[in-house]
Amino acid sequence: MTSVDGVLDSAWWLSDFRTHLASERGLSAHTCRAYGSDVAALASYLGGARDVRTPAETGLADLRAWLATLSRTGSRATVARRAAAVRTYFGWAARTGRVSTDPALRLVAPRRHATLPAVLRADEATALIDAAGAAADDGDPLAARDCACLELLYATGIRVSELVGCDVDDVDLDRQVVRVLGKGGKERVVPFGAPAARAVTGWLAVRPALSTSDSGHALFLGRRGRRADARQIRAAVHRLLSQVPNAPDLGPHGLRHSAATHLLDGGADLRVVQELLGHASLTTTQLYTHVSPERLRRSYEQAHPRA
Repeated sequence: MTSVDGVLDSAWWLSDFRTHLASERGLSAHTCRAYGSDVAALASYLGGARDVRTPAETGLADLRAWLATLSRTGSRATVARRAAAVRTYFGWAARTGRVSTDPALRLVAPRRHATLPAVLRADEATALIDAAGAAADDGDPLAARDCACLELLYATGIRVSELVGCDVDDVDLDRQVVRVLGKGGKERVVPFGAPAARAVTGWLAVRPALSTSDSGHALFLGRRGRRADARQIRAAVHRLLSQVPNAPDLGPHGLRHSAATHLLDGGADLRVVQELLGHASLTTTQLYTHVSPERLRRSYEQAHPRA
């Protein structure tokens, strides 16, 4: 169900729910739309298949029947997300007195497959940065921007949405840190190294060539002088990675995965990496500990007396 008519919206308080997600929980517009759409899909299913018209009439058996229907056609990840959406919805409805009991308290969805993220090897990451640096040497301001973006993405592991949201004042080149606004409106400060600092300095030197009255304080700009968007940076990552022989075709999030993996391979503490990446849960960060058997082997050989 892609849209909600006025009757359904008012009966299930979907507008209020979306407002709660955005203003009180600070979720992204994408997540608010997805969760709202998921609850609307549930309401449509219940009204047509089980003659349930309001949240107050919904029981655990109704929710389980809905998930069973979804599991026949949707992926495990989709079913898990929709289950999370309705758990969030009914938890909110119960807390605000819209329903007397929460039917989703014991709702269990299939676990997502813990697929390991694709990452670059350290030498491939170096080759990627070298390719970006070589392009920047030609004097093209956009190439200098792309080089600075790739250096920051790999050096910090920040999300591409966090990168393009940065303003000039968010980067402290003396301290070599960048301030970013992450998921849920949470701010964190992430360090970066000298190579990234040099690349950002180089970009700032040519930024005026693209700057217009629409630029504002945006750190990274597009060709027309407006704030660069994630699609432009993603295209640059794909284009430059194509110049690295046999490297996987990753986007900016692949650089985030690579940064996390290489930090852990280098001996960084798991909780430090969690803080750097802005993960709310350590469970998310722990995924990277399974990526590199070499790290486990080194730790074993260093620690075990019979290694």
